[in-house]
Formats: sequence, structure tokens, C-alpha cells
Amino acid sequence: MILSKQQIVEIMERFKVQNPNPKSELDFKNPFTLLVSVVLSAQATDKSVNFYTKPLYEVADTPQKILALGQEKLIEFIKPIGLWKNKSKNIIALSKKLIEDFGGIVPDSREKLMSLPGVGRKTANVVLNVVFGQNTMPVDTHLLRICPKIGLAEGSTPEQVENSLLKNIPAEYLQHAHHWLLLHGRYVCTARNPKCNECLIRDLCLYGRSLKDD
Repeated sequence: MILSKQQIVEIMERFKVQNPNPKSELDFKNPFTLLVSVVLSAQATDKSVNFYTKPLYEVADTPQKILALGQEKLIEFIKPIGLWKNKSKNIIALSKKLIEDFGGIVPDSREKLMSLPGVGRKTANVVLNVVFGQNTMPVDTHLLRICPKIGLAEGSTPEQVENSLLKNIPAEYLQHAHHWLLLHGRYVCTARNPKCNECLIRDLCLYGRSLKDD
């Protein structure tokens, strides 16, 4: 079930009042370091990615510097984040492809971004939204879980939920909607013990309205 357009607008307005200009919780210095951080964030927390990439980006914050660093040295920086074998391989490969195909510049199209090793649709959408200000809807585990629960989207796969959100959320909110929903899922509508009593949209949320008042 999908909420009415009026209810969806009210949810977006409440998020907007609470946090008018939400930002990514990943620390980055430039488009390339954001791309690398998003690749590293798979099955890892933003906090751990930020902690271990800070010293990395002090010595290598461009594709050229990553290649000069080399995979073995790169692994020393990122190994604690997890999945370091595939991630280090992809970061080296995407750095090489960025230099060879795009002049070392992170491209601003989903198709070109997804041509890079290790870059899927969600990663591409994050870069397009955060760096280039495009109205994309990156769907991670948080959005996949909470959006059908709230009544903002239908679907059981990331792409289904993405398409549903893009259809249901008015265009004027799309620049920030992903971050509002991500932060809501991360800190309020948590997978275990959601904080419904602290939720600013409980009276609109399908799940929230189904609960008895405590």
C-alpha cells in the first residue's frame, strides 16, 4: 500500500524542517575519494570507512596516486574495513579505467560510472546525487527495508523500490530524499527496536499507525 500524495508531501516537509540540508556521512575530499569511499562502504559502516580512509586520502586522493601507491600498500590502509581483496582489486582497476577512459575525472553519467569495476547502480546513484546534485535515489539496505514499511514505495528489490520512490516522491524533494530516508533508517527506524515513540512521521507511517500507543 502506498500513502497518498498529500501524506508523502507531509513526510518530506517534516524531514525538510528537521534537516534542511542533509549531507553524506562519508568523509571525502573530492569526487574520486567519494567514489572510493562508497565502494569501500559495502557491508561496512561509514564510521569505519571514514576512520581508515583518512590516512589513505592524505597520501592518495587521485586515481594517479592510488595507482602509484599500488594494491599491496592500498590493502594496508583498507584491510580492517573488510572484503579487502575484492575492494582493493576494484579500486586499482577503476582508477586505471578512470585515467584511460575519462582523463582521470569521475564521470557524471550513470552508464559511465557503472562501466567502472566495482561500481553498481547504488554506488553510481550516490555519486551522481552527492557530487553532481542529480535527483537520483540510491537504495541501500535501509531504504529497501523502511520505504515499503512506511508506505512510500512498493517492491522487494533495490531497483523496484528505487523506481517506486522516483514515481511517488515529488521532484522538488528528490535532491535530499535519499539522505533523509537513509538517516531515518539508520537512527530512528532501525531494524531492531525501531524508535517509533521518537518518530516524527509515526502518525503518517503505515507501520507506525498499526501500533498501539504505549
